[in-house]
Amino acid sequence: MSDVASPSGHLLSGPEPDPAGDAGHTGAPPRVGFFTDTSVCIGCKACEVACKEWNAIPEDGISLSGMSYDNSLGLGASTWRHVAFIEQQVPVPSPEGRTQLPLLDGEARSDAHRPPEEAHAAGDDSGMRWLMSSDVCKHCTHAACLDVCPTGALFRTEFGTVVVQEDICNGCGYCVPACPYGVIEQRPEDGRVFKCTLCYDRLGAGQEPACAKACPTDSIQFGPLDELRERAALRVDQLHEAGVTDARLYGEDPGDGVGGDGAFFLLLDEPEVYGLPPAPVVTTRDLPAMWRHAAVAALSLAGGVAVSFAAAALPGRKARR
Repeated sequence: MSDVASPSGHLLSGPEPDPAGDAGHTGAPPRVGFFTDTSVCIGCKACEVACKEWNAIPEDGISLSGMSYDNSLGLGASTWRHVAFIEQQVPVPSPEGRTQLPLLDGEARSDAHRPPEEAHAAGDDSGMRWLMSSDVCKHCTHAACLDVCPTGALFRTEFGTVVVQEDICNGCGYCVPACPYGVIEQRPEDGRVFKCTLCYDRLGAGQEPACAKACPTDSIQFGPLDELRERAALRVDQLHEAGVTDARLYGEDPGDGVGGDGAFFLLLDEPEVYGLPPAPVVTTRDLPAMWRHAAVAALSLAGGVAVSFAAAALPGRKARR
């Protein structure tokens, strides 16, 4: 599909190397984002706590959900970071057969995420493995929430991120179904929407977001998006060499259905296992074509009505003559 610009100036599809510039920011700094390496996430929830403390987000239920150690269950208006705990029944390697995976600093550790096919081949006993991942708003290159917002409450910052201005949001909720990841949610008290801002106030002061600052294992990495993509590709190669063939990147490709995410992930299983859509597409991509078809249909209808009226009037005119 050819590149099409929305009324706000940013593209609805196709390559968009400079989202901030397309949104009107001149001389903008390099686009920044998150790279979350789930292979080193320990599920400590430090990111969740830091996010809530810094952004003064209200608590969203301090109770056990029955879903492992996950008490928040997903992203929402009062959960801008969500740590998933995924338990899988898979073969576990015996102590002498364990694979030593490299950490980010080059050291090795016994890996709890060993691919199940390797354990099967070694004849190991059955057990359980944990997959942990800290999820967040993806700050899409092509953000449908921006396209459908009627008040301008959602805007693209000079850092290329997407932020909601809570004092401008009128609670219409159009952005909620527009998000291909199901990130945005309305608070029941007044209907306004809230989501991760990538700590816009901290970025303006030259600081990294609170969640990345608090992460003890560097599972959440913050920086210029181009540098993060290079670092992530090297990490995947490192894991593949160590025998973790299931390691793959999610959301880093500028050619995908949302133009690449500002927050992308290294996963150790299929995206669906983590509750992520396998092939997300910006929901407003086809809006221009839809409006064109609607306009053609309206013109055809108007033309048909005009012809009908003209045809009905002709016999009467002849009779009066």
